[in-house]
Amino acid sequence: MVRKLAIIGLLCMSAAASASESGVLAGRAQRSINAGKFAKAYNQLERALLASRKEADLLSEGRVLLAMAQIRTQSLDLDFADSLISVVRPEVLDITTAANFTRAKVALANARENYADGAKLCNKADPDSIKKTDKATIASFYAECAISYAGARHSDDAQEALKMVGKKSSKKGGFYAMTAARIADLEGRNGEADSLYRIAEEKSIDGNIPYMTSTILYYRSLLKTTPKDEAEDLKLRCKNAFELMGLPNNSKRCAE
Repeated sequence: MVRKLAIIGLLCMSAAASASESGVLAGRAQRSINAGKFAKAYNQLERALLASRKEADLLSEGRVLLAMAQIRTQSLDLDFADSLISVVRPEVLDITTAANFTRAKVALANARENYADGAKLCNKADPDSIKKTDKATIASFYAECAISYAGARHSDDAQEALKMVGKKSSKKGGFYAMTAARIADLEGRNGEADSLYRIAEEKSIDGNIPYMTSTILYYRSLLKTTPKDEAEDLKLRCKNAFELMGLPNNSKRCAE
Protein backbone atom coordinates (compact mmCIF):
# COMPACT_ATOMS: atom_id res chain seq x y z
CA MET A 1 0.00 0.00 0.00
CA VAL A 2 2.88 2.39 0.73
CA ARG A 3 4.25 2.15 -2.81
CA LYS A 4 0.80 2.32 -4.35
CA LEU A 5 -0.15 5.52 -2.59
CA ALA A 6 3.22 7.20 -2.83
CA ILE A 7 2.91 7.37 -6.58
CA ILE A 8 -0.79 8.08 -6.65
CA GLY A 9 -0.35 10.86 -9.17
CA LEU A 10 0.19 8.31 -11.90
CA LEU A 11 -2.64 6.00 -10.92
CA CYS A 12 -5.09 8.13 -12.88
CA MET A 13 -3.59 6.75 -16.05
CA SER A 14 -3.56 3.10 -14.99
CA ALA A 15 -7.32 2.92 -15.31
CA ALA A 16 -7.00 3.33 -19.07
CA ALA A 17 -7.77 0.27 -21.15
CA SER A 18 -4.63 -1.82 -20.76
CA ALA A 19 -5.17 -3.48 -24.14
CA SER A 20 -4.87 -0.15 -25.95
CA GLU A 21 -1.52 1.19 -27.11
CA SER A 22 -1.87 4.21 -24.83
CA GLY A 23 -2.73 1.96 -21.89
CA VAL A 24 0.28 -0.29 -22.48
CA LEU A 25 2.64 2.69 -22.70
CA ALA A 26 1.08 4.26 -19.59
CA GLY A 27 1.61 1.03 -17.70
CA ARG A 28 5.27 1.00 -18.70
CA ALA A 29 5.60 4.58 -17.49
CA GLN A 30 4.14 3.55 -14.13
CA ARG A 31 6.83 0.90 -13.74
CA SER A 32 9.54 3.39 -14.69
CA ILE A 33 8.32 5.81 -12.03
CA ASN A 34 8.36 3.02 -9.44
CA ALA A 35 12.05 2.59 -10.25
CA GLY A 36 12.74 6.34 -10.03
CA LYS A 37 13.34 6.65 -13.78
CA PHE A 38 11.47 9.88 -14.38
CA ALA A 39 12.94 10.82 -17.77
CA LYS A 40 12.14 7.40 -19.18
CA ALA A 41 8.63 7.52 -17.72
CA TYR A 42 7.95 10.92 -19.20
CA ASN A 43 9.13 9.77 -22.62
CA GLN A 44 6.77 6.82 -22.38
CA LEU A 45 3.92 9.13 -21.43
CA GLU A 46 4.63 11.39 -24.40
CA ARG A 47 4.23 8.34 -26.61
CA ALA A 48 1.09 7.36 -24.70
CA LEU A 49 -0.34 10.82 -25.32
CA LEU A 50 0.21 10.50 -29.06
CA ALA A 51 -1.35 7.03 -28.97
CA SER A 52 -4.42 8.30 -27.08
CA ARG A 53 -4.91 11.00 -29.71
CA LYS A 54 -4.56 8.43 -32.47
CA GLU A 55 -7.22 6.41 -30.66
CA ALA A 56 -9.37 9.59 -30.42
CA ASP A 57 -9.97 8.72 -26.77
CA LEU A 58 -10.33 11.97 -24.82
CA LEU A 59 -10.63 10.21 -21.46
CA SER A 60 -7.35 8.34 -21.96
CA GLU A 61 -5.78 11.56 -23.19
CA GLY A 62 -6.87 13.31 -20.02
CA ARG A 63 -5.45 10.57 -17.83
CA VAL A 64 -2.11 10.69 -19.60
CA LEU A 65 -1.96 14.49 -19.44
CA LEU A 66 -2.60 14.37 -15.69
CA ALA A 67 0.14 11.77 -15.27
CA MET A 68 2.52 13.99 -17.24
CA ALA A 69 1.51 16.99 -15.15
CA GLN A 70 2.19 15.04 -11.96
CA ILE A 71 5.72 14.24 -13.11
CA ARG A 72 6.29 17.90 -13.99
CA THR A 73 4.96 18.92 -10.58
CA GLN A 74 7.20 16.40 -8.84
CA SER A 75 10.18 17.61 -10.86
CA LEU A 76 9.36 21.24 -9.92
CA ASP A 77 8.68 22.24 -13.52
CA LEU A 78 5.54 23.93 -12.30
CA ASP A 79 4.61 26.21 -15.20
CA PHE A 80 4.83 23.25 -17.58
CA ALA A 81 2.67 21.20 -15.21
CA ASP A 82 0.10 23.98 -15.22
CA SER A 83 0.05 24.08 -19.02
CA LEU A 84 -0.55 20.31 -19.19
CA ILE A 85 -3.43 20.46 -16.72
CA SER A 86 -5.00 23.30 -18.70
CA VAL A 87 -5.26 21.06 -21.79
CA VAL A 88 -7.37 18.43 -19.99
CA ARG A 89 -11.07 18.57 -20.88
CA PRO A 90 -12.98 18.24 -17.57
CA GLU A 91 -16.30 17.52 -19.29
CA VAL A 92 -15.10 14.15 -20.65
CA LEU A 93 -13.64 12.81 -17.40
CA ASP A 94 -15.13 10.00 -15.36
CA ILE A 95 -15.56 10.38 -11.59
CA THR A 96 -12.14 8.99 -10.66
CA THR A 97 -10.24 10.98 -13.27
CA ALA A 98 -12.17 14.12 -12.33
CA ALA A 99 -11.05 13.64 -8.73
CA ASN A 100 -7.48 13.23 -9.94
CA PHE A 101 -7.89 16.38 -12.04
CA THR A 102 -8.75 18.40 -8.93
CA ARG A 103 -6.03 16.64 -6.93
CA ALA A 104 -3.46 17.56 -9.59
CA LYS A 105 -4.49 21.23 -9.35
CA VAL A 106 -4.26 21.12 -5.55
CA ALA A 107 -0.86 19.41 -5.73
CA LEU A 108 0.37 22.15 -8.06
CA ALA A 109 -0.90 24.85 -5.69
CA ASN A 110 0.89 23.12 -2.81
CA ALA A 111 4.12 22.87 -4.81
CA ARG A 112 3.89 26.61 -5.40
CA GLU A 113 3.12 27.10 -1.69
CA ASN A 114 -0.18 28.68 -2.68
CA TYR A 115 -1.93 26.80 0.09
CA ALA A 116 -4.95 29.09 0.25
CA ASP A 117 -5.64 28.39 -3.43
CA GLY A 118 -5.38 24.67 -2.80
CA ALA A 119 -7.76 24.91 0.14
CA LYS A 120 -10.31 26.74 -2.03
CA LEU A 121 -10.15 23.96 -4.62
CA CYS A 122 -10.70 21.36 -1.91
CA ASN A 123 -13.67 23.27 -0.51
CA LYS A 124 -15.28 23.42 -3.95
CA ALA A 125 -14.92 19.68 -4.57
CA ASP A 126 -18.00 17.48 -4.15
CA PRO A 127 -17.24 15.04 -1.29
CA ASP A 128 -19.98 12.65 -2.45
CA SER A 129 -18.30 12.32 -5.85
CA ILE A 130 -14.87 11.81 -4.25
CA LYS A 131 -16.28 9.00 -2.07
CA LYS A 132 -17.41 7.14 -5.20
CA THR A 133 -13.80 6.68 -6.36
CA ASP A 134 -11.32 4.03 -5.24
CA LYS A 135 -9.48 4.07 -1.91
CA ALA A 136 -6.16 5.17 -3.36
CA THR A 137 -7.71 8.15 -5.13
CA ILE A 138 -9.63 9.21 -2.02
CA ALA A 139 -6.54 8.95 0.18
CA SER A 140 -4.41 10.92 -2.27
CA PHE A 141 -7.02 13.61 -2.75
CA TYR A 142 -7.44 14.21 0.97
CA ALA A 143 -3.69 14.09 1.56
CA GLU A 144 -3.18 17.02 -0.79
CA CYS A 145 -6.12 18.83 0.80
CA ALA A 146 -4.74 18.21 4.28
CA ILE A 147 -1.47 19.87 3.24
CA SER A 148 -3.32 22.81 1.71
CA TYR A 149 -5.44 23.30 4.81
CA ALA A 150 -2.41 23.12 7.09
CA GLY A 151 -0.51 25.64 4.97
CA ALA A 152 -3.55 27.94 4.93
CA ARG A 153 -3.78 27.68 8.74
CA HIS A 154 -7.06 25.75 8.68
CA SER A 155 -5.93 23.26 11.30
CA ASP A 156 -9.32 21.66 11.98
CA ASP A 157 -9.90 21.05 8.27
CA ALA A 158 -6.40 19.60 7.95
CA GLN A 159 -7.09 17.10 10.72
CA GLU A 160 -10.42 16.11 9.19
CA ALA A 161 -8.73 15.53 5.84
CA LEU A 162 -6.01 13.50 7.57
CA LYS A 163 -8.71 11.30 9.11
CA MET A 164 -9.94 10.52 5.60
CA VAL A 165 -6.41 9.58 4.58
CA GLY A 166 -6.27 7.22 7.55
CA LYS A 167 -9.59 5.63 6.64
CA LYS A 168 -8.47 4.85 3.10
CA SER A 169 -4.84 3.91 3.73
CA SER A 170 -2.89 2.23 6.50
CA LYS A 171 -2.18 4.48 9.48
CA LYS A 172 1.00 2.45 9.92
CA GLY A 173 2.13 3.17 6.37
CA GLY A 174 4.57 5.70 5.00
CA PHE A 175 1.98 7.65 3.02
CA TYR A 176 -0.05 8.45 6.12
CA ALA A 177 3.09 9.31 8.11
CA MET A 178 4.31 11.59 5.33
CA THR A 179 0.99 13.43 5.19
CA ALA A 180 0.88 13.83 8.96
CA ALA A 181 4.50 15.03 8.91
CA ARG A 182 3.76 17.70 6.32
CA ILE A 183 0.83 18.95 8.42
CA ALA A 184 2.95 19.10 11.58
CA ASP A 185 5.76 20.80 9.66
CA LEU A 186 3.52 23.48 8.15
CA GLU A 187 1.93 24.12 11.52
CA GLY A 188 5.35 24.59 13.16
CA ARG A 189 5.32 21.44 15.28
CA ASN A 190 8.92 20.63 14.41
CA GLY A 191 9.61 17.85 16.89
CA GLU A 192 6.49 15.94 15.89
CA ALA A 193 7.21 16.55 12.22
CA ASP A 194 10.72 15.13 12.57
CA SER A 195 9.44 11.95 14.25
CA LEU A 196 6.82 11.44 11.55
CA TYR A 197 9.26 12.16 8.74
CA ARG A 198 11.61 9.53 10.15
CA ILE A 199 8.80 6.96 10.17
CA ALA A 200 7.87 7.84 6.60
CA GLU A 201 11.52 7.70 5.55
CA GLU A 202 11.96 4.21 6.98
CA LYS A 203 8.81 2.99 5.24
CA SER A 204 9.86 4.63 1.99
CA ILE A 205 13.30 3.01 2.04
CA ASP A 206 11.75 -0.38 2.82
CA GLY A 207 9.32 0.11 -0.08
CA ASN A 208 12.11 1.28 -2.41
CA ILE A 209 10.46 4.59 -3.29
CA PRO A 210 13.47 6.84 -4.02
CA TYR A 211 11.50 9.97 -4.85
CA MET A 212 9.63 9.97 -1.55
CA THR A 213 12.77 9.14 0.42
CA SER A 214 14.69 12.03 -1.11
CA THR A 215 11.80 14.43 -0.61
CA ILE A 216 11.68 13.50 3.06
CA LEU A 217 15.42 14.14 3.39
CA TYR A 218 14.86 17.62 1.97
CA TYR A 219 12.04 18.48 4.38
CA ARG A 220 13.96 17.10 7.37
CA SER A 221 16.93 19.30 6.46
CA LEU A 222 14.73 22.40 6.77
CA LEU A 223 13.40 21.70 10.25
CA LYS A 224 14.59 24.13 12.89
CA THR A 225 15.19 21.22 15.27
CA THR A 226 17.66 19.54 12.88
CA PRO A 227 21.30 20.16 13.89
CA LYS A 228 23.30 22.06 11.29
CA ASP A 229 25.75 19.23 10.53
CA GLU A 230 22.92 16.75 10.12
CA ALA A 231 20.99 19.19 7.91
CA GLU A 232 23.99 19.55 5.61
CA ASP A 233 24.31 15.78 5.34
CA LEU A 234 20.60 15.42 4.57
CA LYS A 235 20.86 18.04 1.84
CA LEU A 236 23.85 16.29 0.28
CA ARG A 237 22.09 12.92 0.26
CA CYS A 238 18.98 14.58 -1.17
CA LYS A 239 20.99 16.39 -3.85
CA ASN A 240 22.81 13.26 -4.96
CA ALA A 241 19.69 11.11 -5.03
CA PHE A 242 17.66 13.52 -7.13
CA GLU A 243 20.60 14.06 -9.47
CA LEU A 244 20.79 10.30 -10.06
CA MET A 245 17.03 10.24 -10.70
CA GLY A 246 17.47 12.85 -13.41
CA LEU A 247 15.62 15.60 -11.53
CA PRO A 248 17.93 18.65 -11.69
CA ASN A 249 15.44 21.15 -10.21
CA ASN A 250 14.98 19.00 -7.13
CA SER A 251 18.71 18.44 -6.84
CA LYS A 252 19.36 22.18 -7.09
CA ARG A 253 16.77 22.88 -4.40
CA CYS A 254 18.48 20.45 -2.06
CA ALA A 255 21.80 22.19 -2.61
CA GLU A 256 20.47 25.63 -1.69
